[in-house]
Amino acid sequence: MGVSDVEALCPYRLVLEHVTSRWGVIVLIELLDHPYRFSELRRAIGRWGGRGVSEKMLTQTLQTLERDGLVHRDAKPVIPPRVDYSLTGLGREAAEQVRALSQWTRDRMEDVEKARRAYDETRAAS
Repeated sequence: MGVSDVEALCPYRLVLEHVTSRWGVIVLIELLDHPYRFSELRRAIGRWGGRGVSEKMLTQTLQTLERDGLVHRDAKPVIPPRVDYSLTGLGREAAEQVRALSQWTRDRMEDVEKARRAYDETRAAS
C-alpha cells in the first residue's frame, strides 16, 4: 500500500503521526521561536538531550512537514546557498498545541512517575 493509499484511508492519522513524530514535535516547537537555517535547527534539536537527529532524518522530517503545509522552506539564491525554515500559519497552530502538550508532560512528570511505580509494584506483587 503506497503513501497515497494510506492518505486516502486515514488522512488525519497520517498528519497526526507527522506532527507527533519523534523529531516532528521538536522541530515544530523550535521553529516557534524563530526561523532557522538547517544546521542551526539541527544544533537546537541536539540541545533537547539524548541522541541528536541525523541530517537525513531532519531533512525527511522537514520535507514531510513542508508537504503538510506546516513548514516553509525559503531557499535564497545566494552563494553559498542559504535555506531558512519557518512555520506557516498552520504550522504555528500545530506547534502551539504540541508545545502545550510538551509543557503538560514536564509539569506532570512527577505524577506519571508515581503512577508508573505504583503500577510496577502492583505487577511485581502479583
